Amino acid sequence: MVTAIVGANWGDEGKGKITDMLGEESDIIVRFQGGSNAGHTIINDYGKFALHLLPSGVFYGHTVSIIGNGVALNIPYLLNEISELTKRGVPEPKILVSDRAQVVMPYHIAFDEYEEERLGKNSFGSTKSGIAPFFSDKYAKIGIQVSELFMEDDALKDKISRICVQKNVLLKYLYNKPELDETELFNTLCEYRDMIAPYVCDVSAYLRKALKEGKNILLEGQLGSLKDTDHGIYPMVTSSSTLAAYGAVGAGIPPYEIKRIVTVVKAYSSAVGAGEFVSEIADEAEAEELRKHGGDKGEYGATTGRPRRVGWFDVVATRYGCEVQGATEVVLTVLDCLGYLKEIPVCVGYEIDGKRIDDFPVTSKLAKAKPIFEVLPGWECDINGIKEYDKLPDNCRKYVEFIEKQIGVPIKMVSNGPKRADIIIRN
Repeated sequence: MVTAIVGANWGDEGKGKITDMLGEESDIIVRFQGGSNAGHTIINDYGKFALHLLPSGVFYGHTVSIIGNGVALNIPYLLNEISELTKRGVPEPKILVSDRAQVVMPYHIAFDEYEEERLGKNSFGSTKSGIAPFFSDKYAKIGIQVSELFMEDDALKDKISRICVQKNVLLKYLYNKPELDETELFNTLCEYRDMIAPYVCDVSAYLRKALKEGKNILLEGQLGSLKDTDHGIYPMVTSSSTLAAYGAVGAGIPPYEIKRIVTVVKAYSSAVGAGEFVSEIADEAEAEELRKHGGDKGEYGATTGRPRRVGWFDVVATRYGCEVQGATEVVLTVLDCLGYLKEIPVCVGYEIDGKRIDDFPVTSKLAKAKPIFEVLPGWECDINGIKEYDKLPDNCRKYVEFIEKQIGVPIKMVSNGPKRADIIIRN
């Protein structure tokens, strides 16, 4: 059985908690895309953690955690994450890294910073983790695959030389920055090879064998549908596919093996970085009030700490996000954060050039969209600690059921708090 856990929106939907929770019934958990540019916040018996590269199931002793070939692998970052876990009393997790994953290099991070600096006010709001330059190199065929770290020295030096020819032209003439040193890069890659060697595995073969043995595999995605390179709010997207379908590619398994797609949806909207966001709250005081109530301790990025943009639940965007994911079920998160509101607006459609639009449009049209709101009554109380759906306030259940009807996918779980146990299972 293969289950994928993915986001329907702009990311930050609460996937980490759900992966951590469902990890209990999984044998293997695979991060299949993305990099250290976003984080999953998890609160469990060990404490509060913000994971970036590690799968969110690393807290279980019975699971194997895998970094798939679709991940942008920052090797020092990964080793540091493992070290930080063990320092805080978490047993050392069983980690495997795909030999087909590619390596984030220090120059990727530098190029990310240089480009944001060059773009100025037109920048993409990058986390400057090197993700876009990394994927550019991967598809330009000048990336460095983990397996290549173990090549003969002369072959590795030859590849470095070819990379430096391209990079140094940009550094010298576009960015006016110091050029790369080939010897320094070779030494860095030798260090990376030694660091990652204990974890390297033919992950595709490992997972195919696991499937034959009937193992439960959990695929964990980063960010959400609207940040997908092809189907998101391009160009303000991430540089890899955030869709469950890519889980097959990023893990190296047949697509037909993915039977269950758990799509995580926030009870309101939030987004990090630039890009179109139709239901965003324009009034900063009102936005800050939601931001303060939201998330675990406010809507602030797990990686950057910067304030997230916030808005009301967007039916059009979320329905689309669930459709492109192929959602078989939905988990509605942070519902408890809305308990302070007397009334809750929900964006049920868009107005573009005087016409109502119910299907999520391309970015150029999205830029002209105005939200059409329907206002629902709030429940004005704290729902944290409630374990049964029928015990939720009437208006709270009506809010959940309204969203369920609008997006057309059953809401099987409702999260009403930040901890692993703060979850309501709906029959």
